[in-house]
Amino acid sequence: MELVKEEFNNTYLELLNKIQSKKAVIGVIGLGYVGLPLAVEKAKAGYKVIGFDVQREKVEKINRGINYIGDIVDSELEKLVIDKKLMATWDYSFLGEVDAVSICVPTPLDKNQQPDLSYVVNSTKSIAKYLHRGMLVVLESTTYPGTTEEVVKPILDETGLVCGVDYFLAFSPERVDPGNKKYKTKNTPKVVGGVTKECTKIAASLYRNVLEGEVFEVSSPKVAEMEKIYENTFRNINIALANEMAILCNRMGINVWEVIDAAKTKPYGFMAFYPGPGLGGHCIPIDPFYLTWKAREYDYHTRLIETSGEINNYMPEFVVERISRILNKFKKPLNGSNVLLLGVAYKKDIDDLRESPVLRIISILEKDGAVVKYNDPYIPEFKYNGKIYKSEELTSDLLSSSDIVVITTDHSKYDYESIVGTSKFVFDTRNATKNLSKYKNKIEVL
Repeated sequence: MELVKEEFNNTYLELLNKIQSKKAVIGVIGLGYVGLPLAVEKAKAGYKVIGFDVQREKVEKINRGINYIGDIVDSELEKLVIDKKLMATWDYSFLGEVDAVSICVPTPLDKNQQPDLSYVVNSTKSIAKYLHRGMLVVLESTTYPGTTEEVVKPILDETGLVCGVDYFLAFSPERVDPGNKKYKTKNTPKVVGGVTKECTKIAASLYRNVLEGEVFEVSSPKVAEMEKIYENTFRNINIALANEMAILCNRMGINVWEVIDAAKTKPYGFMAFYPGPGLGGHCIPIDPFYLTWKAREYDYHTRLIETSGEINNYMPEFVVERISRILNKFKKPLNGSNVLLLGVAYKKDIDDLRESPVLRIISILEKDGAVVKYNDPYIPEFKYNGKIYKSEELTSDLLSSSDIVVITTDHSKYDYESIVGTSKFVFDTRNATKNLSKYKNKIEVL
């Protein structure tokens, strides 16, 4: 028994020493909005980093020093590649060279709103082929409580290596907010929960060597997994409340934005959330439903989460209803009207279309016969439902010829005074025109 304990201590201490001395080779699977910034920060901290992705275009861009993620400084990525601190590959056999690997792949919902863990499972199977003694595996993809121990661990255990003794496994939820000017991967606090205490300590040691934000250790992967779901469920529900208030305030003839501004003067007990045309992004519209799905296993129905989802999912329809009512004031039917949407990204000042509610708005408008055009300074074109859409140049002619201009994403690059001044009428779903009181007869807000 002492021999086994001594061997375990040696494996643990050898990996810990590699991490602390920055001699460890780090792998990151999935080079998107989460994985690439993490890979860059690990390389900047002094580690040799190998990034893995099945999309060859991404791999080739990285190896040429070309950045495609807004939150990364182009010159930093280029320098890391030149200095051979960061490389990318689609060849997963390179996993045999890494001492620690993070899984940062998508965890979408399928058409039945069920968790799709295929990316996580496939990544774990790739790791299992090259899993070796003294290796750390960290899952960062947002998922339901239990995934690390119920899905990832059994695949790795099939190798015969023992978790917490031969290899180390933890969950540390990604915290990425694209476009956030203050908080990036580097300075955002991190939560880590390992299968064993040693797993937690090893993973936390790596993050402390890389990040400036505080690293919080929790007792298990399940706690860390639930923590992440709770974060996004909190936002989902509070945004749903703001959206429901917007719907009610509109019927009562009250400006919901003024209501929120008044409410947030209270220095305690209130946190401002804002309505909008719907929820977008890779987290808030999706993650709460992972918990809803998992809760069924425990014979519990998550009523509040599902109700908030219904409210948020209704917002694109509500936006179209409002557009139709506005056009009706000018004796124009929605069918045949020229509708210009400003912004298709799911939030301001980014080029991310994932789960954008604007896509649904476009779909409903076109189904009802509207002629839809869009402008987005960050998204020159995109494909949706088999159709290619291209951003129109934002000219005076385009604005003045549109029957209604709808602000769907409040990008900072827009000159809102000029837009409103040139347009026939503006429907503002983001309160971007709040300071343009002189044009109040040409504007409606959500």
